[in-house]
Amino acid sequence: MFKQIADIRTSDTLKLDVPECEYKVVNVEATEFQKELVAELSDRADAINSGNVDPTIDNMLKITSDGRKLGLDPRLIDPSFEDNPDTKLNQCIENVARIHAETAEEKLTQIIFCDLGVPHKNSADTEKSDSADEKDDSKSSSERESLEEECDFNVYDDIKAKLIAKGIPESEIAYIHDAKNEKQKSELFGKVRSGEIRVLLGSTAKMGTGTNVQKKLIAVHDLDIPWRPADLEQRAGRIIRQGNENKNVSIYRYVTKGTFDAYSYQTLENKQKFISQIMTSKTPARKGD
Repeated sequence: MFKQIADIRTSDTLKLDVPECEYKVVNVEATEFQKELVAELSDRADAINSGNVDPTIDNMLKITSDGRKLGLDPRLIDPSFEDNPDTKLNQCIENVARIHAETAEEKLTQIIFCDLGVPHKNSADTEKSDSADEKDDSKSSSERESLEEECDFNVYDDIKAKLIAKGIPESEIAYIHDAKNEKQKSELFGKVRSGEIRVLLGSTAKMGTGTNVQKKLIAVHDLDIPWRPADLEQRAGRIIRQGNENKNVSIYRYVTKGTFDAYSYQTLENKQKFISQIMTSKTPARKGD
């Protein structure tokens, strides 16, 4: 029935002039502290399953949220926790700084995607955006359904400070969150295309469709894992795109072993399987599991 009204074209049939992309999975060993925290999550889950905990105090959703956070950096759970140089957050910073130095001559650019620990809105902005939401529906559906999460620990500021310490000028680093309207976004994207800004940090929702910054883009870094296959596709679509001057590009995906990261990717794979059974340019299956 679906194929009677749908004509699906996927990248394998379109043969677009896009760069070759190498996916690099960066497997990072969990620190001793992260392992302790994972064990704590397991104990909490056991207590919930045995019915010993009031759902308003602790529940599986809270455990899932804490699991995602500790896979990235335990400081997202409590900012007073140690900053271990072996976390995937710090591994990502090392890679960004290395690529920045290697591509200085061509002024090539990079994007870091992270939906956790995003910059805080100040209260005035929040009030403005709340009233704007009531007046119109200008936010995209991805922004409305966004899994962006503010935490007491700001991941973006931590990355920026460390990149500056490694010799990257502050003027070459930008957050998508600083562009409050379409005009500011357009100016920001122009600076990324020209190589004036070489490291752009943002969330999946705010850097989805319409983010045309691919011209000099050489690497995308997926620091955390979104919940929907389409979100992962959107991230990749920033760099595997027509108009990119580079013939070969890379997407780095960071995974902390023995944490929620593997579970999150497994969940994505299961979701993608049934979608792929139907959304294909070839004759699809008659059923989707």
